[in-house]
Amino acid sequence: MEHPDSSAPLLAGTCLAFTPVSAQRRRAGGWTPEIQLCFIRALEAMGSVGRAAKAVGMGRRSAYRLRERPGAEDFAAAWDRALSMGRMRQFDYAMDRALNGVTTVRILRGGAIGVTGGPDMDIVRASLREDAAPLKATKDTF
Repeated sequence: MEHPDSSAPLLAGTCLAFTPVSAQRRRAGGWTPEIQLCFIRALEAMGSVGRAAKAVGMGRRSAYRLRERPGAEDFAAAWDRALSMGRMRQFDYAMDRALNGVTTVRILRGGAIGVTGGPDMDIVRASLREDAAPLKATKDTF
């Protein structure tokens, strides 16, 4: 990925546009503008701070520390929007599985094939539990 100007908004032209948090010090494996961009995109896709941080090779706690830095207000606002969008995506996915069901194919001993179908109630329950709880930007519960 190219190294964008750190003062230029990332994801420009989208509702997730933000100005990256400037580095307090340069270090390998830190929160570069590229990592921040990938984190926001992963957060929008996954709806989970922990999963998004892991996807970009960073820790959940370090993500929260980045969010709390002075000058991170734009990043924090993009985080909130991305988290909301990601959780809505996960809820939609769960409802699709609830309405349309899930087909599971198992190969049993002796070569027999077992096919079962029905809703994936674990994901439905998790999604309903998350939808009922108020979203908090400082807590990752999904």
